[in-house]
Amino acid sequence: MIELEQYAQDINGIRKSILAAGEALHIDHMREQIDELTEEMNQPEFWNDTERSTRVNQKLGHLKNKLGHYEKLLADADDIDTMMELAREENDEDMVKEVGESLTRLKEQADALELETLMRGDYDDSDAVLSLHAGAGGTEAQDWTQMLYRMYTRYCERMGFEVKLLDLLDGDEAGIKSVTFEVSGDHAYGYLRGEKGVHRLVRISPFDANARRHTSFSSLDVAPMLEDDGDEIKIDMKDVRVDTYHSSGAGGQNVNKTSSAVRMTHYPTGIVVACQTERDQVQNRATCLKMLKAKLLELREREKEQQMADIKGEMKKIEWGSQIRSYVFQPYTMVKDHRTNYESGNIDDVMNGNLEGFVTAYLKMQ
Repeated sequence: MIELEQYAQDINGIRKSILAAGEALHIDHMREQIDELTEEMNQPEFWNDTERSTRVNQKLGHLKNKLGHYEKLLADADDIDTMMELAREENDEDMVKEVGESLTRLKEQADALELETLMRGDYDDSDAVLSLHAGAGGTEAQDWTQMLYRMYTRYCERMGFEVKLLDLLDGDEAGIKSVTFEVSGDHAYGYLRGEKGVHRLVRISPFDANARRHTSFSSLDVAPMLEDDGDEIKIDMKDVRVDTYHSSGAGGQNVNKTSSAVRMTHYPTGIVVACQTERDQVQNRATCLKMLKAKLLELREREKEQQMADIKGEMKKIEWGSQIRSYVFQPYTMVKDHRTNYESGNIDDVMNGNLEGFVTAYLKMQ
């Protein structure tokens, strides 16, 4: 069968891609780490230190999941080889079709594994804290910020990430002025760090009675969230102003009754972080401290690349000319090569949180 001959070439290419990804991920070293951590967990005094045991257990689980995923892909490739042999011997068209479907799925998974090999940054494996801020555009920008927040949360859910809201400031009429949320999952920071910057929206305003086209801006900041940074980041609390206030929201037990919300201002850098999602002030304070360390870590990483004055110059205003990506709803179509029209994306995709579908449509125009 002609299909099987092509499938045989495809499976060989996929298997080579998986093996190359395994070398880039240092699978052999990963196995050694698993053995070392397992040996450590078998020590009688291991569980006496709760924090240490929790970190080791999480790291071991992460390594086992990654190794198991790699080995499963190789096993799936072997299974497809077996299916191809059976299909060839029995001349089974249905099995040939099943082989093609299995190859498609395996190719997608192999591509995802290959993408992980590109995440070699020091903090790409870390969780991330994201902050959205409305910019130029007033109510329009606040509504756009809420749309972006929904898109990113929906995207994170589809990626299997856990999203935790840390702080939210509602808009005056609609939308939100700013929101901060934590994203937890494998390579969360690695996947999301490229989204940092100003995002621009062009659409017919639903808030304009004359139905004019408006341009709105919102900025997204992404920083790695480290559970245990050791001596990497030290914060002198003398340089930090801690404010407490009543949490915003619909009310309920403790909410709006006690000053449980916490805001921290770091004087040397001007960084401000806030958290009000926990019912206890101590928990909100601990979360704020983690967020502040994440922001300072990000700032330190940028200092390695250029001087502080250059960094301040790079911090662009949340307005025209600063955007890293534009989402154009109106006009609906654009022309590429003067021949083909490409839809710039449907507003329903954004309102329904279909970030991947919308961005894919947008990238076709570039």
